[in-house]
Amino acid sequence: MAVVRPDGYVCQLNAAAESLLGISANQAHERHLPSLQPELAPLAPLIGRAAASGQSYGHEFGLHPVYRQGEVMQVTARATPLRTEAGLVIVIELIDATQWRHIDREKALISQHDASRRVIHQLAHEIRNPLGGLRGAAQLLERELPTAELREYTRVIIGEADRLAALTDSLLGPARSLRREPVNIHEVLERVRTLVASEVPPGVKLLRDYDPSLPPIPVDRDQMVQAVLNIVRNAAQAVGQSGRITLRSRALTNWIIGDHRHKVVANIEIEDDGPGVAPELGDSIFYPLVSGRSDGTGLGLPLAQEILSRHGGLIEYRSRPGETVFMLRLPVEPVEAQPHSGGAA
Repeated sequence: MAVVRPDGYVCQLNAAAESLLGISANQAHERHLPSLQPELAPLAPLIGRAAASGQSYGHEFGLHPVYRQGEVMQVTARATPLRTEAGLVIVIELIDATQWRHIDREKALISQHDASRRVIHQLAHEIRNPLGGLRGAAQLLERELPTAELREYTRVIIGEADRLAALTDSLLGPARSLRREPVNIHEVLERVRTLVASEVPPGVKLLRDYDPSLPPIPVDRDQMVQAVLNIVRNAAQAVGQSGRITLRSRALTNWIIGDHRHKVVANIEIEDDGPGVAPELGDSIFYPLVSGRSDGTGLGLPLAQEILSRHGGLIEYRSRPGETVFMLRLPVEPVEAQPHSGGAA
């Protein structure tokens, strides 16, 4: 928050404004607030309108906070006139709109995942029921056929029925309940790194950037390995014959996932320098059967999202050519498992 005179000159800055603008209250005192940074220029007409009309006005703009190392923050500024004993002043509130957009995006992803789970759960069951009858009929027919050549056709039918049954099982996601235990998440990352290192071409580098301060997290170790493995394999396919994949861990404090604020959240990032996610896919990549590759099943990401959801976490991503990052966020404190009825991955 900043308090300025009607001409825009600073009377007071609080600690949050000092941190945001990278200037102390003493240094800013009696300086023109919009001139402290070029990006604050839109505040000048905002202050003038509030002073002239006695009404409160708002404006949203981009700002590069000092502590964010070049990252753009969307800020909502609100100028409110206030009468004091010393005369009229304008109170400027600077609100981080990026955080609210992030929360809205997370809620949209959670809602999308829940809707996808319900639809695919029903669809998978509708597929599995006739598949059982189809397979049984093929087995009965096989016994009646006189030659091996004819029985080969029924074996094809049985094999394809089994393949479709396995696909529906993948759509339904993990069937068993979570087996939580305190796990060092870096053990999970190292397990995945070892598995993928044996699969990728020599030109692909697997890098690590871990935060050793992360405490053990109550997770199902095997399911978490599967979730991370799905994403790292996607990254390996994206970079092709050469490139970099970085496994990174960090701690986030006071982080909101859905409707819950957590004291500490483990942020696991899988970054690659491949071509990026096709823009037309957008957030639909978390839907089952959506894939950016012609030979992809589109099940890896939805399954990983389902596993994180059952742990009270969430997967997000950001992507541009040369930098794609998938962020797996897990509460560090124990979280009650999410309701699960064998729904879609």
